[in-house]
Amino acid sequence: MSGRARGPAGPWQNWPGDRPRRLRVLRAVADHRTVTAAAAALYLTPSAVSQQLAALEQETGHVLLTRSGRGVRLTPAGEILLGHAHRVVAQLERAEAELAAYADGTAGELTVAAFATGIAEVLAPVIALLSGRHPGIRLRVRDAEGDESLPLVMDGVADVALAVEYRGAPREDDLRLVRVPLYAEPFDAVLHTSHPLAGEPHVRLDELADSDWIAPYPGNPCHDMTVLACELAGFQPRLAHSSDDFRAVAALAGAGAGVALVPRSALSGMNLKDVVVRPVEGVTPTRRVFAAVRRGAERHPLIRPVLEALGEVAGSLSAS
Repeated sequence: MSGRARGPAGPWQNWPGDRPRRLRVLRAVADHRTVTAAAAALYLTPSAVSQQLAALEQETGHVLLTRSGRGVRLTPAGEILLGHAHRVVAQLERAEAELAAYADGTAGELTVAAFATGIAEVLAPVIALLSGRHPGIRLRVRDAEGDESLPLVMDGVADVALAVEYRGAPREDDLRLVRVPLYAEPFDAVLHTSHPLAGEPHVRLDELADSDWIAPYPGNPCHDMTVLACELAGFQPRLAHSSDDFRAVAALAGAGAGVALVPRSALSGMNLKDVVVRPVEGVTPTRRVFAAVRRGAERHPLIRPVLEALGEVAGSLSAS
């Protein structure tokens, strides 16, 4: 449903100075699909979000949202404005980056959202690297699963995300984000030492079709990867146990509770008791890791060194 235009002069000439805020509100509602969730992400009340949206509709002369079940969806006019909102917000990020560069901003704090293995294998070395090269840059680390960090960046809660490719992730050409590929790593099969395939140099997934499986909880990208890999091998895994902690997953496998697929770096330095780790034969399930920032912010003098350090550490991880 679309609304009525305000006349040939157009509505934009009388917009108030808080128009970027209202565009950010529209983006949050489009991302979260409900006013309540958008309000929580923006640290506003639902009433304040509704008022901003109502003012935006009044100023543009178009109905921008319509109810859809318990949530809302954008009208065609709303989708048009959303596309411009992405570009406006990205340009504001670029302006901030250029102003910070003009002021030679070499000191400040950034929040980086990352999953546990990424913190241990990549982000911790990055912090050590930056302490020598850019001592004025402080990183505040926030633990977030691979599918949680991107919304934190888009909502402005975090500045940088260390994320993994997952079903439903924003595409590489998404106007809200800039993505920097870091590394890809295979999943290995983790088996109890008494498993019939424990003595084999490689494991075919279809040979594990009759086993109980241990996997992260639904919603975790590694859960999706496990299920998808098994489906491609021709079976649905019998999921018996769930944990998002790969140490717990390995411990359960060591107790003979089942088999698992675990990203290779997650096994690094782990005390693996009563288990063997075997590469997967054939098409190997792979976790693809990337960094992401709000589009336009990649030029910020605080963010650029962080992205460079992430790439350097990830490169050494891939080479090892």
